[in-house]
Amino acid sequence: MESPVENYLHDLHAEIVQNRNGTVYTPGGAPSSADPDCFGICLATADGHVYEVGDTRTEFTLQSISKVFSYALALSDLGFDAVDAKVDVEPSGDPFNEISLAAGTGRPDNAMINAGALAVTSLIKGSGGKSAIKRIVRVLSDCAGRELSVNEPIFEAERRHSDRNHALAYLLRSFDIIEDDPTAVLENYLRHCSVRVTCRDLAIMAATLANGGTNPVTGVTALDLAPVERVLSVMMTSGMYDDAGAWLTSVGMPAKSGVGGGTLAVLPGQIGVAVFSPRLDAHGNSVRGVATSQRLSRELELHFVRAARSGRSTIRTSTDITELPSGIRHPEEAAAMLAEHGHRARVIELSGDLLFAGTESTLREVCALSDEVQLVILDLRRVDKVGAVALRMLSALKHSLAAANRELLLIGTEGTATETLADLGPHVRAFDTRSSAVEYAENVLIARYLPALRVQTPVPPADSPALSALAPADAEALAGRMESRACDDGEIVRRVGQRFGGVFFIVSGRISTIVTGPGGERVKLTTLSAGMTFGELALGSDDRQETTEKADGPVQLRVLSAEAIAQLELDDPRLAVEFWKALTRDAYTRVDQYLRETAVRIRD
Repeated sequence: MESPVENYLHDLHAEIVQNRNGTVYTPGGAPSSADPDCFGICLATADGHVYEVGDTRTEFTLQSISKVFSYALALSDLGFDAVDAKVDVEPSGDPFNEISLAAGTGRPDNAMINAGALAVTSLIKGSGGKSAIKRIVRVLSDCAGRELSVNEPIFEAERRHSDRNHALAYLLRSFDIIEDDPTAVLENYLRHCSVRVTCRDLAIMAATLANGGTNPVTGVTALDLAPVERVLSVMMTSGMYDDAGAWLTSVGMPAKSGVGGGTLAVLPGQIGVAVFSPRLDAHGNSVRGVATSQRLSRELELHFVRAARSGRSTIRTSTDITELPSGIRHPEEAAAMLAEHGHRARVIELSGDLLFAGTESTLREVCALSDEVQLVILDLRRVDKVGAVALRMLSALKHSLAAANRELLLIGTEGTATETLADLGPHVRAFDTRSSAVEYAENVLIARYLPALRVQTPVPPADSPALSALAPADAEALAGRMESRACDDGEIVRRVGQRFGGVFFIVSGRISTIVTGPGGERVKLTTLSAGMTFGELALGSDDRQETTEKADGPVQLRVLSAEAIAQLELDDPRLAVEFWKALTRDAYTRVDQYLRETAVRIRD
């Protein structure tokens, strides 16, 4: 099933591609080979999943985006103090090629402007048999997850028309900021700016930064965490040059642009964003890159202020209902069917926040499910906050599932995320408890795969599972001591606090078991159907009923009352012992089921 995130990106791409403003950069004054209409958008999550739309496999040169990674390498090689002695960390508010040096020291304002990047490049030396430029390209390749290379024609064109940068390099040399040959430093700088990448590469490079320096696709640690933290901080204030303030307020992610048409943005711990479109604005930023980033930030709530909590969102468990049954004891035929087809209903338990990161991981989990899964149950009782992006994306998921004859169900009580997600519409069923949601799913599967089953077929006490271990004559003898009772819909059969009143056998209909929640609210715990029993657990609670049992529709019961049980113990002690042994076996079966269910919930 196609992800709502992918659908959203396709729609966004189709809208922004209409914007044809801006001019294409011409390397070194030479005619550009870039197609001005190329446009790609790519998102890579911090765990390595990539979404892409448009021209995401078209190569272009990194240009100034390479400054981010050369700066990180220099910090890793020399440490912060040595690099800070040559390059400051203050925003300049100037264009990328401005001569912006501190009076007296000649120190550039930051590593994102050309002067700072030249200084940084001069600090990177050859090591381990590799030249400085090969080491920089190695880091770029590790961050991208594939071997990258320099576009030599672009490099040559840039070198022939780089007088201003050459002058900057010599000026920096005059202040001893650059201590080596300025021309060699300039060539290394122009070479790493001329490395070829695709939009997909750029997104994975951004995700590597989001993941603290480890490439989330390959697992290779390309950079150490401390330099990544410093680089992202400088990107936030200086990555977009003289447009940094507008970017910070409208997008709110550390970012870097390049005149090759690339835009890279990072939401730490969550996602890397890349856009490729060669048409540039007056600041040297991609027109479509800026517009796309603004829309993504606003509509996916990626601004660092909004997204600060979303890293707390997790998928706790994802389990089919064969491991998390409702607790209803179905007839043998139905139980066998559910064992075979229970994998068609899946419960996904969430916790934390549903902002972009949490919603995206949830959507990915659902979209990766087999087509055989027909009911998707989201347990939202542990979700704290729901963002607007969650409403939009889950609404799209609902429609996608419905189009494939699949259903989305929600679990939660008043005041939880389910209440917020009520805006998804009346066609999304919501349940107070997981048991009631699973019960609904079980009934749907029974109706689909066992339509001939007469769910309401009466189950005489002698045929009930609780008495199944008894000899037929003993079961019939017990049934003969029972009295019949009929209940109307909504009638309270047993109320919490009542003394033990006997063992109740459900012949037909359903009984809802209700408990009092921590806030005093009434919560439906489970549903009992024909063949099941209730009332006996009061014997383990000081002869007091701990739950309320209410008829869910018309119900027929057979009751072995407390008085009848006392008389049985006098008249036929052997049968009384067999009766209690049978109830003990039945109770053990229920406890075993509960323990297996609990083990599933806590195993992760």
